[in-house]
Amino acid sequence: MKYTESLKKNFQFRYVYRRGKSIANRQLVMYVLKNGKKTNRLGISVSKKVGKSVMRSHITRLIRESYRSMEEEVRLGYDIVFIARNPCSEMTYHEMVQSMKHLCKKHQFLEVKNTEQ
Repeated sequence: MKYTESLKKNFQFRYVYRRGKSIANRQLVMYVLKNGKKTNRLGISVSKKVGKSVMRSHITRLIRESYRSMEEEVRLGYDIVFIARNPCSEMTYHEMVQSMKHLCKKHQFLEVKNTEQ
């Protein structure tokens, strides 16, 4: 991922949960918090309720790839945590991208690109 580091430690996730703003849809929950840096940090949480280890790993890769594909449209300087809900286990790549874009639009998190040349 070009502009993104990973959140890895439990205290980093807890900080975003406590101080960040959350918005959810049927498939995902998204927490966002300004981090004061010039890059984004991405955290992904998939519970054991969603499925066994193979399914959780698949969903994690799906979320990371979906985020990577829309990364250039996302504003910089935030900590972002995605939490997968049960319906994620049946989603395709395109459905995941649409779900993530829906959450980003609700957060007003996507940058508007100028098409004038």
